[in-house]
Amino acid sequence: MDNSLFLAKFWGWYLMIFFLILSFNPKRIRQIFDDLRDEKFLIVSSFIAIIVGLLNILFHNIWESNWKLIITLIGWISLFIGLALFILPKQTVAWLELINVKLVQVIYTLLFITGIFLLNMAYGILII
Repeated sequence: MDNSLFLAKFWGWYLMIFFLILSFNPKRIRQIFDDLRDEKFLIVSSFIAIIVGLLNILFHNIWESNWKLIITLIGWISLFIGLALFILPKQTVAWLELINVKLVQVIYTLLFITGIFLLNMAYGILII
């Protein structure tokens, strides 16, 4: 299977599941930010984000102006957030909280739309 299709399926399903969990249980958002204040959780989270971002970039670093760019950007964003959490933990958590509080509805909508779009590209359900 093509790396782009595999990662479109992976990120599409991940974003849809994440969207559904946060929609049906919004208390999880506060729990995640509370957990980020715990240094052990923060270190593990940052390592996971760095690993996921690096793997995504190594397998899919395609800078074409089509749907494949979304997958590449997800990898780079994951890497940058992981590095920021590891290098500047307090500032990054404060920044993430600010973004989340001000743009929560926009973020949810973008998660949902991006997930559906990637799943559509992977499975070819709709013609776009």
